[in-house]
Amino acid sequence: MAEIGHADAAASFDPLRPKLIRVAYRMLGSVADAEDVVQEAFIRWMGAERGAVREPEAFLRRTVTRLCLDQLKSARRKRETYVGPWLPDPVVEEEEEEDVTLPLMLALERLSPLERAAFLLHDVFGLEFEEVAKTIRRDPAACRQLATRARTHVRQARPRYQVDRQHGIELAEAFFAASRSGDMKALGAMLTADVSVHADGGGKRAAATAPIFGFDAVMKVHEGLAALFRDNGSKLVRAGFINGLPGFVTLEADGELQTTALEIEDGKVAAIYVVRNPDKLRHLH
Repeated sequence: MAEIGHADAAASFDPLRPKLIRVAYRMLGSVADAEDVVQEAFIRWMGAERGAVREPEAFLRRTVTRLCLDQLKSARRKRETYVGPWLPDPVVEEEEEEDVTLPLMLALERLSPLERAAFLLHDVFGLEFEEVAKTIRRDPAACRQLATRARTHVRQARPRYQVDRQHGIELAEAFFAASRSGDMKALGAMLTADVSVHADGGGKRAAATAPIFGFDAVMKVHEGLAALFRDNGSKLVRAGFINGLPGFVTLEADGELQTTALEIEDGKVAAIYVVRNPDKLRHLH
């Protein structure tokens, strides 16, 4: 009987799993943590009175969101001791995902857990405030206030410059070629005057421990990197969209993967986001 119950729970849960992981990942910024939360939700689903649940998707979304809120409290403490800039785990997408880009995910980090939940559930996933209220156990008026406050904080992080898929991939491939070959003239022509680099090594691989700002500083860094790439190599695995931004995955000389995502403004690269922390790249293997 237990096996029948397990199969029954899985049959109703598995079609919803990708949606639930999407919610959890956007709440937490970590693929592994999102998968753990969704698995915990499945365990709770197995033990629930499923016959009494009229809307399994709403029930499970509430469960996942509440588990994420609990996790965010401890995640915030970990971030305070994180070595260097923190970036969300890179997700390489088949298509450009415009709802939550990497800059927006970084802006969400500055919100309280409840603001983050209200904003994502209402503004991104399109839920009515009555449903948001049930999920985070606040009244609808409070949820409206939370979402409004969140919107004010993240407004600047919404994508202002849309890049079509093909053009974005071409830009990413051109950036890879110029940065690896040491063609500084071609690279410089791609960058805005106030370009920045944000590299997440997590203290586990070499990376700048603070963001680098400005054209001259970024060019100097890439001149140094070009010499390293010449001696050690850097192989393009694939180009695509990473957290909604054009970018690429590379295999570096140390045998580890790396992702580079490019924020584009008016056809030029305004920010470069590099993830080198191997813990954040395991799912890409």
